[in-house]
Amino acid sequence: MDKFGSFLLGLGVGVGVGLLFAPRSGEETRDLLLTKADEGKDYLKRQSEGLRGSAETIVDKGRDVLNRQRDSLSDAIEAGRQAYREKVDLAQGHPPQTSHPV
Repeated sequence: MDKFGSFLLGLGVGVGVGLLFAPRSGEETRDLLLTKADEGKDYLKRQSEGLRGSAETIVDKGRDVLNRQRDSLSDAIEAGRQAYREKVDLAQGHPPQTSHPV
């Protein structure tokens, strides 16, 4: 069970036991329940913000990896085209062209 599920289970058990053995009046118990519900809501809000931040980080890292892979693939394709052109030129009797001026 993940942390969130454990939290909800603990919250439910705690509320149930609290209601059974509550030494407080009904109004005090309701106030306590409202307070605990607000605490639970705040906890869930913090957790969701943390998860959202983690998801954004993972998406950004994934985007960077894809961009690097795309660049590597483009470089490999260009190198293959250049090698093909050189072989064709050599087969046709043309000297290989260099891309570097001498």
